Amino acid sequence: MSEISKRGRIIKKIVERMNNSEHFLDIYKAELYDRDDMDIPYRYPNHLSAKMIELKNFKMELLTSSLCELNSQYVILHIHGGGYISAMRTQYKKLAGFYSEVSGGASVLTIDYRVAPKDPYPAALEDALASYDWLINNGYSEEKIILAGDSAGAGLAMALCYKLKELGRRLPAGIVAMSPWADLTASGPSYKENKDIDPVFGGERAEMIYESPYIGEANPKDPTISPIYGDFKDFPPMLIQCGTDEMLKSDSDTVAKKAKEAGVLVRYTVYEGMFHVFQMAGTYMDESKRAWSEVGAFIKHISSR
Repeated sequence: MSEISKRGRIIKKIVERMNNSEHFLDIYKAELYDRDDMDIPYRYPNHLSAKMIELKNFKMELLTSSLCELNSQYVILHIHGGGYISAMRTQYKKLAGFYSEVSGGASVLTIDYRVAPKDPYPAALEDALASYDWLINNGYSEEKIILAGDSAGAGLAMALCYKLKELGRRLPAGIVAMSPWADLTASGPSYKENKDIDPVFGGERAEMIYESPYIGEANPKDPTISPIYGDFKDFPPMLIQCGTDEMLKSDSDTVAKKAKEAGVLVRYTVYEGMFHVFQMAGTYMDESKRAWSEVGAFIKHISSR
């Protein structure tokens, strides 16, 4: 798609105006560390059933479908975004439903991992590993697990794979990475080139990117914090999506390049005029509909191998 759709332009303008509103930003910052929507009931379609699971440090929600077209043992480990400082939001339950639908009914495990500043690195990574272990201990094999995340969640999915490699363990079947935040040093050219056009992080709204409390005392170039600094050898197939107008676009560029050079099967799609995690628009604009169709095709391809 060479140019942005009409609905895409409208939604992008709404996103930009909301993020430019001081009132909106004040409300967002006030809720950032305290709000957690995991326990808020979400009305899924009747064919989807949600079950809450409590582990030692965090909660998870397992979504299953009565219309499953795939082998019932396939599961998507869904890792939400939010810059490692924002807990679970209701919209991520909506995304879990999308993952189930486009995959043909695969189960979806959404994790409400610990976040900074209260719980800096490696808390989120430990929780991601704990959720992976839970799946293994509950009958899912590694080749039936697909990691999926957006922004920090996509970076955390890659970090989890690095951790599994470090432990000498088997990796999952694939990774879906939407607008991955894979460089917490913010060193890529797009951080400067797209600063004035990014409707989410542009201008003065980049505090989350440049002053991340998640890093703590750790080295930000550790691949389990910033995956771009690692070796992608032996990683599973990856689908990476981002928009042309993102400050974080360089992260996707670098991950795709390094993974391909390491022999990983990578599908990398850049959507014209799109903003950070535009897939949240769901069916409201052509670009997000196309992105979700691509996610579905990728998951079905992985599951048929």
